[in-house]
Amino acid sequence: MLAENLKAVQENIRSACEKAGRSYEDVKLIAVSKTKPLSDIETLITCGVNDFGENKVQELTEKYENVSRPVNFHLIGHLQTNKVKYVVGKTVLIHSVDSLHLAQEIEKESAKKNLVSDILIQINIANEETKFGIRPEETEELVRAVSKMPHIRIKGLMTIAPFVQNAELNRGLFRKMHQILLDIKSQSIDNVDMDILSMGMTNDYRVAIEEGSNMVRVGTAIFGARNYNI
Repeated sequence: MLAENLKAVQENIRSACEKAGRSYEDVKLIAVSKTKPLSDIETLITCGVNDFGENKVQELTEKYENVSRPVNFHLIGHLQTNKVKYVVGKTVLIHSVDSLHLAQEIEKESAKKNLVSDILIQINIANEETKFGIRPEETEELVRAVSKMPHIRIKGLMTIAPFVQNAELNRGLFRKMHQILLDIKSQSIDNVDMDILSMGMTNDYRVAIEEGSNMVRVGTAIFGARNYNI
């Protein structure tokens, strides 16, 4: 089942890329394995998947320590400052940096471990009260402040768009995210790459790709519905 689901998602990514005149290789798929057992990750590894997204620090660290071979874990959920020390060095990318205070803590822990942490700045593109992320107009100020930290490298932007049944409703938001990324990229800020635009999930990843996303975070379409009561 996982293999079939994965193949369907990959075909959807391919068709979205073709529609947008882009290469399939331009888009990285993050399999969102939160709440799912390690055995599911192991199955997907055999299918060639190497990037997995986790929301919770404890779940990520447990899977990191027990997976049969090294894979890329992405922290895609909200990160509390008191949990930073547990994920620095274990994640290939922290998607959810939304404050200077959090960035300062990542800088401190990264310096302790003598490494550079790759991060994305999370934007609350729809200004939803229930979502984390900075307001779009705050993006450049935060990027410039974090860019001065020697143990952090800003790789791009991330957003969680509103949950909608009709993905077209998020097209304008995705387009706005892409424009913010291009605007910051054009300023050539030191220590800021702006190479990654992480947006699009199970309900809207195809539209996100059409509007410039090059990293999609897909969970339900691959793993099936989640049981949050376990």
